[in-house]
Amino acid sequence: MTLNIKNHPCFNDSSRHTFGRIHLPVAPKCNIQCNYCSRKFDCMNENRPGVTSKVLSPRQALYYLQQAMEISPNIAVVGIAGPGDPFANPDETMETLRLVREHYPEMLLCVATNGLDLMPWIDELAELQVSHVTITINAIDPEVGSEIYAWVRHKKKMYRDIEAAKLLIGNQLEALKRLKEVGVTAKVNSIIIPGINDGHVIEVARKVSELGADILNCLPYYQTTETLFENIEEPSPVVVAEIQKATSEFLPQMKHCARCRADAAGIIGEINSEEMMLKLAEAASLPKNPSEHRPYIAVSSIEGALINQHLGEADRFLIYGMDGNSGICSLVDSRPAPLPGGGEQRWEALARILADCRALLVNGAGDSPTKVLNKQGIEVLVMEGMIEDAVHCVFTGQDVKHLMRGSQIHACKTSCTGTGGGCG
Repeated sequence: MTLNIKNHPCFNDSSRHTFGRIHLPVAPKCNIQCNYCSRKFDCMNENRPGVTSKVLSPRQALYYLQQAMEISPNIAVVGIAGPGDPFANPDETMETLRLVREHYPEMLLCVATNGLDLMPWIDELAELQVSHVTITINAIDPEVGSEIYAWVRHKKKMYRDIEAAKLLIGNQLEALKRLKEVGVTAKVNSIIIPGINDGHVIEVARKVSELGADILNCLPYYQTTETLFENIEEPSPVVVAEIQKATSEFLPQMKHCARCRADAAGIIGEINSEEMMLKLAEAASLPKNPSEHRPYIAVSSIEGALINQHLGEADRFLIYGMDGNSGICSLVDSRPAPLPGGGEQRWEALARILADCRALLVNGAGDSPTKVLNKQGIEVLVMEGMIEDAVHCVFTGQDVKHLMRGSQIHACKTSCTGTGGGCG
């Protein structure tokens, strides 16, 4: 199979008015915190990385892609660019890429990443013929990097300041070198942040050019409220042009970047159509595997009105369904929980009990049960609030961010009065 890599609108200016791209938002978690980034906003007029209306499972993403291709058949590229980092969510990212390659063998595949956890996946990316990878490298000097990144989380350990920047930069440069060894086209994004790295981007260009990068995208920092850099002014077009000219001595420049959202679809620079956004919402409202018939949602609750019970403490689960005609949600069943203990076997038993449920709404859950249930197609949502409101939002694919738990107290990310026997 030969892929026409010239059809990639981000890497080839001549293709951007003819060929479209679609970003599949399957990667919600991020492994670094940039001082200019906030991912909690969702405004359709805001075109920037980290923003999406919905987060999809890999098979929901495939369903959405199938629908999107009917609306916009000129889509030539499927990309994964968040809303977090693809390789902070490697299982979801790689499954999505495998599914797209299986169903669309001639489609160009690409990912955009900060590069921290990219290295272990590069060989498989090459095997899947992922033709383009973008790494955002804002500094090669840890002193500069320490001003840009608040923290880095790698292999379950948190790093800060110079130590964090050294780790990130080292992993980025190592991954870039490996990408070129396996023949993957590599673009480097460098965000121009006035007073922070605007005088350093040329050194980034020099270094990544030595390692074989194919193209450089020097893009202006986007001023975002409620971030550490919210009071830094955006660089002027004149400053950006000067930096692009200086760095062009080392690498070809991408100058048509639209700072795309994590759910961007269609021609670069155009806002997602209403029809496309409706298809995205439809995909998000389906079971994690849309081909399965999962008409119900399970809830853990103490008294039956609020989502206020930790998964490990539940002795029964309330089962809700929605009438397809009226859109009314109602309680249809109550099912006993498996007995405590037994480790993963307990959660596998629960997956069988809830086999016809697309989601489980709880006030807290450990990593082990979450992984087991997710693997069986049951999405575990840790939230709080009125059951009726939450169930209706999940059934209809509405945003549930306002219901999601924000506090993270114990290792399982929730407060818990249980013994821990069998939860973790």
